[in-house]
Amino acid sequence: MDRTAGQKHAAGALYPSIEPYDARIIDVGDGHRLYVEQCGNPQGMPVVVLHGGPGGGCSPTMRRYFDPRHYRVILFDQRGCGRSTPHAEVAANTTWHLVADIERIRAALGIERWIVFGGSWGATLALIYAQSHPDRAAFLALRGVFLMTRAELDWFYGGGAGRFWPEIWARFTAPIPEAERGDLIAAYHRRLFSGDYVTETRHARIWASWENALAAIESRGGGDAPADYARAFARLENHYFRNFGFLDCDGQILAGMARIRQIPGEIVQGRYDMICPPASAFALDQAWPGGRLTMVPLAGHALSEPGITTALVRVMDGLRGAGARLGL
Repeated sequence: MDRTAGQKHAAGALYPSIEPYDARIIDVGDGHRLYVEQCGNPQGMPVVVLHGGPGGGCSPTMRRYFDPRHYRVILFDQRGCGRSTPHAEVAANTTWHLVADIERIRAALGIERWIVFGGSWGATLALIYAQSHPDRAAFLALRGVFLMTRAELDWFYGGGAGRFWPEIWARFTAPIPEAERGDLIAAYHRRLFSGDYVTETRHARIWASWENALAAIESRGGGDAPADYARAFARLENHYFRNFGFLDCDGQILAGMARIRQIPGEIVQGRYDMICPPASAFALDQAWPGGRLTMVPLAGHALSEPGITTALVRVMDGLRGAGARLGL
């Protein structure tokens, strides 16, 4: 069913705010407990939302990309962030732990197959999950593609993006002595895991501000994130990036696309994404017969960019009558 004009967000896209009909904590072992919620229609087509970061956590806005009369929307905070505990914890926290967690959630909720919706790191995790469990992913809806390659990390933490935002790059590099700036991920790691809360939090806010400042095409330079959020976000991102996503080799995701070539999906990419440049989305599209790329003009990285929001809602609205085709 189509939405009425009164239901539309001012930007012409998002559905009205809704509250979960179910919220629970799932113990996934290793000392980790995950916050999981469901909203929308309990009998609807299931879709799991994978947030970015790593370490970003879910927000109420993420519920609004789906027609609540048609979709059963599952959101959860990944290990160490959001409402999951222990907060900012990196022990027993790898890509493969997260893939196993997604399967635990699916099984706990009695879902056979589902749509997987993710952006940025959430797109990375969606692709790795689908390659690990191709029989469980019915469709992939991806935004701001990040393939966890060294080239992408070098772009963002090695000065590539900094050439476009030199004043913000200068703020990011300023706390690090010249001798350590050849590897900023390692330099920040020493400070984010120093054992001193004040030092960790101060550097975490700088780390988070660098990324937040570049997220939207009309950025004004960003501001400081709340301390607890920034500390979890920065520690988890740094932990994953320092370990190259715990993948077996550089370029693993593209190399594994044959496993999911038959799974349909859509890629929504901002043309001027400074965090995850469009080259990765284009490469993914070339390697994925089942995928289709939409390049959004005058859009950056953020989920909240008007063009990105409109495209993603269009994708999900277009799937409302596709349950039989997708096996849902």
